[in-house]
Amino acid sequence: MITAKNITKSFGSLQVLKGINLQIKAGEIISIVGASGAGKTTLLQILGTLSEPDSGEIIINNTHIHQLSENKIAKFRNRNIGFVFQFHQLLPEFTAIENVSIPAFIANKTKKEAFTRARELLSFLNMENRLNHKPNELSGGENQRVAIARALINDPAVVLADEPTGNLDSGNTKELYELFYELRKQYNQTFIIVTHNPSVSNTSDKIYTIKDGVIIDN
Repeated sequence: MITAKNITKSFGSLQVLKGINLQIKAGEIISIVGASGAGKTTLLQILGTLSEPDSGEIIINNTHIHQLSENKIAKFRNRNIGFVFQFHQLLPEFTAIENVSIPAFIANKTKKEAFTRARELLSFLNMENRLNHKPNELSGGENQRVAIARALINDPAVVLADEPTGNLDSGNTKELYELFYELRKQYNQTFIIVTHNPSVSNTSDKIYTIKDGVIIDN
């Protein structure tokens, strides 16, 4: 479902990615690991179309990303890619159901359509009693569940997660990666997870290790 071919990326004189090649099948849960500065987040941003590679090619669901205009890339991203970040990135002035619904509004869904799907996802994530709570009224684990629901609202082909357990305790971390597998079972989601946490990576279908800008094994 996702193919990366010879991806390179530099920032000034520093070459971060030096020719990344990988293939990811639909429904796989993939972990990307490596030391800090190895290029994990940079690769994730390129796979998520948030950043352009200097060279190489990204193909997602038979769509060649480099052939799209900037506007078409934004629309493609909104409909096909979900994001979960370490710090949630929830808007503090909005409730859980409103935060989850924002990508659906961007995709021109009606409020009824967006809220119906958001309520379904939040209920699946055991958040049905927290729909109208704002982020500062929720625990760290609850906020992460809201972020996951937001990532899933448009039924994306793939969910990209950047250190999703970085701010969670061990109990919430275990719940989160069990949740990823339950979501895969329920919705056939594909997950690509950047993580330093071996309890997350060791449960993945595949682990890609980046060192000095290249993948050294999987």
